[in-house]
Amino acid sequence: MSRFRASGRSAAALLLIASLSLPGIALAQAQPAAQSHAPAQGTAQVPGTSLSIDELYRYRSLVGIPPEGYSWSRDGGTVLFLWNEEGYAFRDIWSYSVRTGKKTRLTFLGRDAKPEAEQKGVAQAVFLDRGRVAFTLNGALHIREADGRVIKVEGDKQAIRKLAVSPDGSKLAFVSGTQVDARNRVTLGGILWVRDASAGEGNLARRTVGDDDPKRYIDDFHWSDDGKAIAFQQADDRAMPERDIFYYAKGGLQNNRVIRAFPGDETTKATVGVVDLASGNTRMFERPDAKHHVWSYGLSGDGKRLFVSGSDMEAKEHSIYLYDVATGTRETFYQLREPKHLRPDWQVAWAPGDDGLIILTDRDGWLQLYHQKKAGETPRQITSGKWEIASFEVDRAKRQLYFVANKSYLSDRQLYRVPVAGGTIQQISGPAPGTHEPVYSPDFRRIADWYSNDTTPPELYLVDTAKPAAKPVQVTKSPQPDFYTQTWANIGYFEFPSHVDGVNLLGRVSLPANYDPSKRYPLIVGSVYSDAVRNQWGGRRAHPTWGLDQYFVAQGYIVLNVNVRGSWGQGRDHNQTQYHSYGETDINDLESGVRFLVSKGYVDPKRVGIWGSSYGGLMTIMSLSKKPGVYAAGIAGAPATNVWHAYPGQMWIMGPPTGPDMPKRYEDQSALFQAKGIKDPLMIIHGTRDPVVLYSDTMALIEGMIQREQMFELVTLPGANHAWASDTLPQARFAFRKMADFFDRNVKNRD
Repeated sequence: MSRFRASGRSAAALLLIASLSLPGIALAQAQPAAQSHAPAQGTAQVPGTSLSIDELYRYRSLVGIPPEGYSWSRDGGTVLFLWNEEGYAFRDIWSYSVRTGKKTRLTFLGRDAKPEAEQKGVAQAVFLDRGRVAFTLNGALHIREADGRVIKVEGDKQAIRKLAVSPDGSKLAFVSGTQVDARNRVTLGGILWVRDASAGEGNLARRTVGDDDPKRYIDDFHWSDDGKAIAFQQADDRAMPERDIFYYAKGGLQNNRVIRAFPGDETTKATVGVVDLASGNTRMFERPDAKHHVWSYGLSGDGKRLFVSGSDMEAKEHSIYLYDVATGTRETFYQLREPKHLRPDWQVAWAPGDDGLIILTDRDGWLQLYHQKKAGETPRQITSGKWEIASFEVDRAKRQLYFVANKSYLSDRQLYRVPVAGGTIQQISGPAPGTHEPVYSPDFRRIADWYSNDTTPPELYLVDTAKPAAKPVQVTKSPQPDFYTQTWANIGYFEFPSHVDGVNLLGRVSLPANYDPSKRYPLIVGSVYSDAVRNQWGGRRAHPTWGLDQYFVAQGYIVLNVNVRGSWGQGRDHNQTQYHSYGETDINDLESGVRFLVSKGYVDPKRVGIWGSSYGGLMTIMSLSKKPGVYAAGIAGAPATNVWHAYPGQMWIMGPPTGPDMPKRYEDQSALFQAKGIKDPLMIIHGTRDPVVLYSDTMALIEGMIQREQMFELVTLPGANHAWASDTLPQARFAFRKMADFFDRNVKNRD
């Protein structure tokens, strides 16, 4: 029996402007009441936005530039954020005062930026003392003084990043690159530096940890609570192979030389250390499995102990080691092995009073919180239920845990808190469905909240944790005025069974606002990927296809996303069925969504298209090959056709390149070896510079297709990276127009 749920509403007041009574799915379109352009009762709505692809994707963004980079002052009274109120790409620094309720633009560095350059602007900003702000721009460190002057400091260092002020506010730490090559490109090695936070101009930082080897670098660090030490993670790529990616662009042959491992190759060696700032003494803490992953680490409040949370390369065994900082003595605090485990979603933090560790783990089948006080003991479960926690923070003073979870519904990410001792879970975010990404003030009194839902582009809201029922304060308003004059897709969610094994699946469907139940519509499945169903603007934040989806709906398509197996949020048993199953279980889930919409009368079964990029490209090619006739056509962007060339981390799912079932296991999961069944139209879009999915693998695929006389269309993007839709606006618009034309010819207008 399937279940259905309407789309979310904004955190602000909303006006329901359309309610469609459809067979099987309840949907509702909503817009902010203050900007509503609702038709009179009973009047027909237009199909969707009237804008073209070029108008949807423009330098002055229609949906605005979302506020990012939230950072609180030490007293929790002011929050910094990076934003552009005019909708251009360049983000300047803004602040919001909790006391006055006023937001203020602190820098005007983007005034002279050319929109077509698509400069991203300030990358990070943090408060120093006396109203001063440190920030990075183009890899250089700057300070905005309290009087508004901007000065550049540490001018002898490049690629400065990861700014962090000590807990007492006296010092600023950061990581910088180590060298510049012959083409004036910074090699992203990393040295850890510390400077006096009250200092001004000059190169005053003291090298704390690291050397000039660009292949051995500080990857991350954390201050101790007393500001006297820093725990850090050092990455060592010296054993990893380097690979040349040759391509033609800008009138000549180019080489993108990268450090890049394939399954079975040597990978990054991660080591955690602690440096005492007064003496400069550094101790590195060795693990018995030094080549394995480190997922998190942290010093105790008293600075005497260090935990390191990691796993084997296949993410099957989760281990937490506890160290004595003074002696380096190690004990195994926690260990659990699960042979089919797929996702390294574990998180660890010190409990209040350093009374053991808080562990986020799916040991009972769902990602929930546990408290373990001593090494080897069975952890006490704090939260439970058939829902999952995405992240958490510890409020040590009040002995509470704040967390983000889909407790309310599978597609939501709401804010909650619970006592460390366990008990009643309290929802902190408002009742409106959607996605929250919180940054907590130091005292946990307030939350700087990135919030979005299916009808609301992301904005900054302020949540008062002492008044969780109160309406949050909206700080930013990012969309341009003409955003509110458009009619957008009608979006909702439905649950349905797999047609193969009956497992419950979740879908997100976008319908034209003037949907006619008597018609059967063409369908586009995608962009297909894992974790593809989320109640937020555009569905998938990592892929800028919100406008393309809206365009398709306005042209009379239905758009479907499916939370395929291997995705977060529906429990360990749900995602573990993806084990050794790239291009099998996942594409069955996609087909189940198509079958369901066809059975409910939404979709014309002869006019179904599918598309995705990277892993989504793998699923697209596998679907066309293994399920002929289900899809009229498919588009594969940067398709991961050969899992022998995947990142080693993909071994979580596909396993290591060894064993008696090799090479068959890898060939079964590689579209390169499974493309013989493709008969329906296929378009491939790929950038020649791609270091993630090699363009040469696309060449290998199409060479085989040519030999088999299989037809396809190839769109080559010279010099484009893996995220080909994010490189430049002209390139994205070109590719999206090619996609729209391809689907119109082969799906919508198919005879």
